[in-house]
Amino acid sequence: MYGNPQKRSAVDVQDLRREGGRWLKDLRERAGLSQRELALKVGAEYYTFISQLETGRGRIPPDRYLQWAEALGLQPSVFVRDLMRYYDPLTHAILFGG
Repeated sequence: MYGNPQKRSAVDVQDLRREGGRWLKDLRERAGLSQRELALKVGAEYYTFISQLETGRGRIPPDRYLQWAEALGLQPSVFVRDLMRYYDPLTHAILFGG
């Protein structure tokens, strides 16, 4: 039977989400954007969504990856590859090693 190793309740998954949140915050700050500015660029209704992501509580919806990459000044493939490290580490390891 298939079990989802990405369950939000798993401690290691929560740690990865927090690490991913710190990564997103670093990218935002390097781009010189406030949470409010980034929220506008990516089409988030509330800037608090950005805060939630940066603290590891939530995920970027896949249909917004392109907006995020553009807002942060990254190539979409690079952004998604690096994001996958935190959101889906098993698939990331299969595709990119590590």
